[in-house]
Amino acid sequence: MGNNVTETTEQVQSTPDVESVEAVSASQFDNISDDASFADLFEDSLKVANVGEVVPGTVIDFISQMAVVDIGDKSEAMISLSEFKNDGEQLEVHVGDVFDVFVEKREKDGGLCLSREKAIAIKVWEAIAQIQADDGTIPGVIENRVKGGLSVDIGVPAFLPYSQIDLRPVKDLDAMLGQTYEFKILKYNRKRNNVVISRRAIREEERNKLREAMRDSLQEGAVIKGTITNITDYGIFVDLGGMDGLCHITDLSWGRVSHPSKMFQVGENLDVKILKFDKDSGKVSLGVKQLKEDPWSTVQERYPVGTKASGKVVSITDYGVFAELEEGVEGLAHISEMTWSKKAKHPSKLVAMGDQIEIVILNVDAAAKRISLGMKQLQPNPWDLVSENYPVGSIIEGKVKNITDFGVFIGIEEGIDGLIHVSDLSWTERIKHPSEKYSKGDTLQAVVLKIDRENERFSLGVKQLEPDPWQEAVTKYPVGSKITGKITNVTDFGVFVEVEDGIEGLVHVSEISEDKINSPVGLYKVGNELETRVINVSAKDRKIGLSIKALADKQEDVLEEYQKKQASPSTIGDLLNAKKEEIAAQQQNEDGDKKETDA
Repeated sequence: MGNNVTETTEQVQSTPDVESVEAVSASQFDNISDDASFADLFEDSLKVANVGEVVPGTVIDFISQMAVVDIGDKSEAMISLSEFKNDGEQLEVHVGDVFDVFVEKREKDGGLCLSREKAIAIKVWEAIAQIQADDGTIPGVIENRVKGGLSVDIGVPAFLPYSQIDLRPVKDLDAMLGQTYEFKILKYNRKRNNVVISRRAIREEERNKLREAMRDSLQEGAVIKGTITNITDYGIFVDLGGMDGLCHITDLSWGRVSHPSKMFQVGENLDVKILKFDKDSGKVSLGVKQLKEDPWSTVQERYPVGTKASGKVVSITDYGVFAELEEGVEGLAHISEMTWSKKAKHPSKLVAMGDQIEIVILNVDAAAKRISLGMKQLQPNPWDLVSENYPVGSIIEGKVKNITDFGVFIGIEEGIDGLIHVSDLSWTERIKHPSEKYSKGDTLQAVVLKIDRENERFSLGVKQLEPDPWQEAVTKYPVGSKITGKITNVTDFGVFVEVEDGIEGLVHVSEISEDKINSPVGLYKVGNELETRVINVSAKDRKIGLSIKALADKQEDVLEEYQKKQASPSTIGDLLNAKKEEIAAQQQNEDGDKKETDA
């Protein structure tokens, strides 16, 4: 049968065959009952068909490509055999078959123009009207894709919009072509030959029935099967068979989930657990991870502190890396636990995403779901061997890595830097900032002064490479000896005289003259030479006391006077220094007693 029932079929004009009519009439007469009158039978057999009506017709013969059809009219009519062929172009008609036909018009000679296809279309339109009125359904075959939807054959061409195909968008529409489904009639217009149908309306009715049934049967804690219908950033929606539920991203896995689409696909079937069901609102909360045991419940048994393990790097931050030990169990290796080096490096310089790393379990807090990991613990601590490799007093060589206000840092080896304090750069020079003498990258030699393993500090000195000139000064400039040097500075309290390169002595204002002098400023000029006598020398305090008025005294007298001053402090400064030394000694004794008590 052709699908386009609106096309005008070939009009065929036929002339009745007398013999065939007589044969039909004779066959009718054989079935006449005794009660029927001949006139009535003749009137029924020659009923005149009206144009525009649908009447039954019987195929009585085939002539060429035409079927001879008797509708009980005064004359027979012929219909093209093309109206009796199916989609496979096979003829589906036999002599004696009865079909509804549409009387299109009557020719002048009395012949009729009939159409089987139009009769079918008329019956279909009547069925469409009745089905819509009864809110029923009609079967149809999806033929092809058209703009905005699909074309469906329901006896007449009908339009199925995309939005009415199913409850949700269908990805593979081509798979529906040629399939037969039931449809609802949304609207139709017979004059325009327009019908809009819906499959979604039927699915919604089915879903509502299932939903009502599920409201009574759905129980929290139950495990049921569902189909994923949508995936979002925050979770997945699952069709439970009439009702949708949401499985939040936090309930998909015990482990880290970057995006639900990394784990699931739309259309996938899976088991879910009902976590919460609100019958009033119809909202269902689902869980997937709850189908498995929480790995944190026994994590302390599997990962005791101090054990070695391996993990996959799943996240890198400024403060460390997160490693997945197993599904649902992650630990943090802080940047301070990744390397022995004190120079902070970004974790991305040490590991990359997806790396499989070896780690040590440092701490486990199952309640807070936290595990502290360590990487450097699997490597030897360079500070454990530093005392053996660099004993105090040995000379090392390294490059300047950093310069600060308080000193210079020298690279010793990976993870170990040594500090040369500004006070250990020179015995005699007054260095305001180390950058005056050194630059990054300079190679320096230094003496190992101290190694503090506990605090990981390495103290170096440059001036220690040479003898301390102040130690020699005690021998070179004994008390009572005469010294001639250049004046380097004149202050209210005295005159500074350069004894030798890097060593200065002070002529206090009280040692200038027997006469009282308030200030030497104006009496002496910087750069001039001045002869003095040494009255005291201290390598510890790095001081040389000079005197001008002592030049007139004998050397023995000056020495005797100096010894008296050393034996009995007479100045306020000397008394304060003596008191400070006494307090320091007392504090040291108390600290020693406390350490012994603690031990």
